[in-house]
Amino acid sequence: MSPALAARIAQTIADEIGARRSQVEAAVGLLDEGATVPFIARYRKEVTGGLDDTQLRDLETRLGYLRELEDRRASILASIQEQGKLTDELRADIEAADSKSRLEDLYLPYKPKRRTRAQIAREAGLEPLADGLLADPGLVPEEFAAQFVDAEKGVADARAALEGARAILLERWAEDAGLVGELREWLGREGVIRSKVIEGKEAAGEKFRDYFDHAEPLAKIPSHRLLALFRGRREEFLALDLEPGADPDAGHAYAEGRVALRAGIEDRGRPADAWLRTACRLAWKARLHLHLMLDLFNQAREKAEAEAIAVFGDNLKDLLLAAPAGPRAVLGLDPGLRTGVKVAVVDATGKLVATDTIWPHEPRRQWDRSLATLKALCTAHGVKLVAIGNGTASRETDRLAGELLKLAPELKMQKIVVSEAGASVYSASELAAKEFPDLDVSLRGAVSIARRLQDPLAELVKIEPKAIGVGQYQHDVDQFKLARALDAKVEDCVNAVGVHVNTASAPLLARVSGLSSTVAANIVAHRDANGPFKRRRDLLKVPRLGEKTFEQCAGFLRIADGDEPLDASAVHPEAYPVVERIVAATGKPIRALIGDAGFVRTLKPREFTDERFGEPTVRDILAELEKPGRDPRPEFKAAVFAEGVEDIKDLREGMVLEGVVSNVAAFGAFVDIGVHQDGLIHISALSDRYVKDPREVVKAGDIVKVKVLEVDVARRRIALTRRLDDTPAPRSGGPAARRDGGGERAGRGHDAARRGRAGNGGPKPSAAPANNALAEAFARARRG
Repeated sequence: MSPALAARIAQTIADEIGARRSQVEAAVGLLDEGATVPFIARYRKEVTGGLDDTQLRDLETRLGYLRELEDRRASILASIQEQGKLTDELRADIEAADSKSRLEDLYLPYKPKRRTRAQIAREAGLEPLADGLLADPGLVPEEFAAQFVDAEKGVADARAALEGARAILLERWAEDAGLVGELREWLGREGVIRSKVIEGKEAAGEKFRDYFDHAEPLAKIPSHRLLALFRGRREEFLALDLEPGADPDAGHAYAEGRVALRAGIEDRGRPADAWLRTACRLAWKARLHLHLMLDLFNQAREKAEAEAIAVFGDNLKDLLLAAPAGPRAVLGLDPGLRTGVKVAVVDATGKLVATDTIWPHEPRRQWDRSLATLKALCTAHGVKLVAIGNGTASRETDRLAGELLKLAPELKMQKIVVSEAGASVYSASELAAKEFPDLDVSLRGAVSIARRLQDPLAELVKIEPKAIGVGQYQHDVDQFKLARALDAKVEDCVNAVGVHVNTASAPLLARVSGLSSTVAANIVAHRDANGPFKRRRDLLKVPRLGEKTFEQCAGFLRIADGDEPLDASAVHPEAYPVVERIVAATGKPIRALIGDAGFVRTLKPREFTDERFGEPTVRDILAELEKPGRDPRPEFKAAVFAEGVEDIKDLREGMVLEGVVSNVAAFGAFVDIGVHQDGLIHISALSDRYVKDPREVVKAGDIVKVKVLEVDVARRRIALTRRLDDTPAPRSGGPAARRDGGGERAGRGHDAARRGRAGNGGPKPSAAPANNALAEAFARARRG
């Protein structure tokens, strides 16, 4: 790539992320050298001018897009050049194109294609007929066309000649980049997406009934609703159209008029005017409208998918960075009825020390025997925490755990219901088979549940991110883009926390900056063969871990109680000389300096800088000396589910309950309140103030207090609110509902509307029961 082109790309990205071109160029250089985003964000602040990880991720994504754009631009120029049709004007237009759609518009007339009706007409010599009528509408079409009749060329009569001439004009106008671009912008701005149920599919497609006759501006439709429409079309329950505005007839007329204006056509009553206007109408309705509808649908889908992927990524981040319970022995319970409750005990290091299966529930009802078994296990292994999976029979098992705590008060245990999302995926994985080759698959899930309470990050990285199930229409989006985005999110989380190299699993190590799965496995093998690492530099003895890899990973790996105190911190080994200068200047040995927050805060960063390490790095070093190896995750705490509320049938409108946010979508937040069916807090009921994005006020894993507004047992829908003074909606006409995305419904609280309370720009509605399709999908995903 030429320097000028690289500079143009850098400037484009700089404008988009709010940075200087020099910062972007520096970051691009590091990325091209193989540096990771976490490494650049943490240890190359002087080089990039302090670009953070969010800016760097955006930069990385845009860099890939713009480089693909340039490759496509070069390919198009070469193709047209080879055809001998590349003019200076066309080259300038192609070089000025700033998007892939604009490039493709320009390339359309020159793109190799199958023989079209227009090409056949040209071969039959009908282009002069089309051009003649366009240039002189005073000609009588039928009379002028008679001159082009030629049976040998397939033109049987004047009518056939005119049809061929019209095909030529239709193709010409449909491939006019300027016209296509103008109409795309207009239709994208004014277009209304309309869905209708396919006749005869009403019963089978009942879950999409909100969209059996639905219309909404394409430019304003929320991403989750758009993805719901596309899902309905893919499953062949809905037919979609893009109408040109709220008044389709006027919109079609406007579009036809723009085609006519572009072609220089006016209806003055001349002999050929009607024929030309018909050509304009057909060009719009038969060619341009369909082409632009598909194009705009694709663009809208890409945007909606990007938003859905971002929602999934944010939720995943919240789960990964959830508070760890820490090094305490845990009893993991994977609830079940017929198959029993699977039991696993892990010690403070996460090592599996005991397993069992108990049958306290139907049909065996061995309650007392189960309690005795659990008490014996807890006593023998000093259990401090009981982790209960939130699947089938969770509340019944939670009640069992409650009695266990009363039975063994001397152990001072605490019980917590945890998400078992993806546990079954892990249980059946190759990784679990290697980790526990002799353990029954059903018991591996209990181990995962116990460990994810100790350290959610360390355990969840063993599961493919998509299987954790906190996404919004995650199966409807581009799976490659989803996997790439989620992998990046996992990488950022792991490196933000740091990894203890002497205890971490290979899957966790593989997420560390610079480490591949092969090198991670080599680290574990070296550790097993030679004992714990004593110094970070010892990592260079690991096969395939060279200096470049060491540079990328060393700062994120921790060695507690090693030979070098700084190895337990986030200070990179390359910056140890800075600490040595601080030690020399203060006269304090490293071990005395580390953790002496009061003294460290008196030090001035600028006094320890040099030509390589500036104030940003020195400030980070001082922060590490103040609190070495600090964990950015919050303090551990657990929600307490209400006693006696174990099933959706136990819920009553007006109840105030505590729950855990299990998922955040664009339209609100799902909350686990311990009844095997998450409730939905609609975005309008998340706060007393206007909320544009639910994540402004809640995130996955948050413990929240909610009020039950509405319960629909038959459809398993629960409406919740965080505004505890809200009043349940009147039930006279059945649950009030309004369309609000992918099948999800939100009931409008008539009482709140009468009070005139503002909620997200209008009368304060009661959040309504969750979407049947979406909520069930989330529930299935959480069950693994």
